[in-house]
Amino acid sequence: MREFRFGVSMRASDSRGEWQQAARLVEDLGFDTLLVPDHLGMVAPFPALMSAAEVTSRVRLGTFVLNAAFHRPALLARDVAAVDQLSDGRFELGLGAGYARDEFEAAGLSFPSAGERISHLEQTIVEVRRLLADPSHRPRPARPDVPIAVAGQGDRLLSMGARLADTVGLAGVVPGEDPTVRGTLPERIALLRRAAGERIAELEINMMVLAVHITGSGAPNLAFPRFFYPDYSDEQLLTIPNVLHGSEDEIADTLRHFRAEYGITYFTLTSHDMHAFAKVMARLR
Repeated sequence: MREFRFGVSMRASDSRGEWQQAARLVEDLGFDTLLVPDHLGMVAPFPALMSAAEVTSRVRLGTFVLNAAFHRPALLARDVAAVDQLSDGRFELGLGAGYARDEFEAAGLSFPSAGERISHLEQTIVEVRRLLADPSHRPRPARPDVPIAVAGQGDRLLSMGARLADTVGLAGVVPGEDPTVRGTLPERIALLRRAAGERIAELEINMMVLAVHITGSGAPNLAFPRFFYPDYSDEQLLTIPNVLHGSEDEIADTLRHFRAEYGITYFTLTSHDMHAFAKVMARLR
């Protein structure tokens, strides 16, 4: 059984000092990964990660997730190799197909179909792996096998990730335990297991935690999950698997159940919840 891993998805602050202080805090709290998303209107991921690398020594650094449609494999491989080299092998490449049409338009790019975006993502993974494994590629990464994660929710994307990636992140999980209902956690895990086949034992499964609410700590802040589930009531939002609600011990037991039943061992959350979650994390180490 895999050990747990815990990561924090960070949006860079308004200054170098604030950002580096936040990066130190992620490491000091005991998290395993510091992750940066990839959206227009936010800091570019690679510079932010290199700034974090300057003031940390243990925490791994990654993108969660990079919009593959904004990149070409050769250029991406160059950046990945450089960041991995300059962070002493701490980089993890997280990739997604891209979904925000307005960001494509703002960048002056056409918005491909979902199938085209997933095909480009698959080609990117294959080509980046090939380039990084080539001893003649420059710059050289600290490790030729930089870990690659894929996150999303569609059947084709998750199946492709199960075949090609080291980590697959589940998004868009709906309430319920019925494995015949599309989008429930049992159904999504069954999909990954079918697609991965024999390599399921090698596959790390990730879940993005949208909110953490410790009972007795006041009213839950459900703004982030409501962005993804706009039609859900507060009561319904608290039943979503990636909204963690209960005492610190109850949430820890929930994550142990997710690991034992579904093989989910890697959980990422937003910086808003990292202090509350650190108390849960301490119960799982």
